[in-house]
Amino acid sequence: MADGQDGRTGLKAGRHPEKALSAAFVRTVKAPGKYTDGHGLFLKVEASGARRWVQRIVIRGKRTEIGLGSASLVSLAQAREMAQENRREARQGGDPLRAKREAQATLTFEEAARKVHAIHVPSWRNAKHAAQFISTLETYAFPNIGGHRVPDITTADVLAVLQPIWLEKPETARRVRQRIGTVMKWAVAQGWRQDNPAESISSALPRQSRAQRHRKAMPYGEVRDCLKAIRASKASPFTKLALELLVITACRSGEVRLADWSEMDLDRAVWTIPAERMKAGREHRVPLSDHAVSLLRQAQALGTGTGFVFLGAKAGRPLSDMTLAKLVKELGFDVDVHGFRTSFKTWAQEQTNAPREVSEAALAHVIRDKAEAAYARSDLFEKRRVLMGGWADFIMSEFSSSR
Repeated sequence: MADGQDGRTGLKAGRHPEKALSAAFVRTVKAPGKYTDGHGLFLKVEASGARRWVQRIVIRGKRTEIGLGSASLVSLAQAREMAQENRREARQGGDPLRAKREAQATLTFEEAARKVHAIHVPSWRNAKHAAQFISTLETYAFPNIGGHRVPDITTADVLAVLQPIWLEKPETARRVRQRIGTVMKWAVAQGWRQDNPAESISSALPRQSRAQRHRKAMPYGEVRDCLKAIRASKASPFTKLALELLVITACRSGEVRLADWSEMDLDRAVWTIPAERMKAGREHRVPLSDHAVSLLRQAQALGTGTGFVFLGAKAGRPLSDMTLAKLVKELGFDVDVHGFRTSFKTWAQEQTNAPREVSEAALAHVIRDKAEAAYARSDLFEKRRVLMGGWADFIMSEFSSSR
């Protein structure tokens, strides 16, 4: 409802209402118009349904308007606080509009992305998704466009990020594109851009195959030689330990890279990965073989024993996904890191009598049949301990103990 309407619309009556809007009204209003909150702040609803905050203010004797951002990103309380700060600055002779322009001129893509991430974190129920949002940008986008000013980023810049992974890692590439787009939409809402370059590059990217792409895997008989090459490499000790633990536990890359010491019970030889870090969204216990415990104790001696188990190049940060994949490729092995899970599965099928459900549980795969899943409540932990111990023994047989 427009200015001057009464409480039935969510607005308080009165010619110059103060704090006239309610949070519920801001969330649900759809009719185009300008909705006054008081002290120059109003909500502008476009015919398209877009909602944004605007403040009318007098700066050094001149009446002007300042955009305070999209209502989907800036709450009513935040908009009021911003408007109040602008009024205070203007009354003291300052120019809040100039300050905004200066901030706009220096904001980089990385700075904008971290702001957007911080804004969205409270609304994301899944902590894993929140972590992935920023980690994928750190891995793929920041090295290319992290230092670019937001208004200066072009479609060519976004293409430079996506093209190297568009066909090789289609799912990851689509997520990176979507997350760049989220940052750019925020920049548009702030009035810093007129377009979203992540949305206007479809014709410039090749068509992705919809056929499922199997990860390149290594025959299980060759895994031992790969680990020998990793040990002999010049990679950091944390990188080598992480890759070795990944192989003998058959865990996913993210599960290993983001492992935290709070998840480890080395005395009981159990690693408990919380639900928010698991693909299936449920807690997963990993039985640790003697060799896995040994690897973790070596990592413990290298670090502090708190926080991330495997530290990356930056202080307090974990290893990146690219770090593990790059090392394997540089050593001449044309396989995906994820493919070591296939090596384990094939070994379990061909070299053991372990039931299928045991190896599937070791890989933390979900039972698709809902009726079967309703009755299968055991995680087969002890049987998995025997199986994973056998896998570690197989990998480490005739393996030099020197590191």
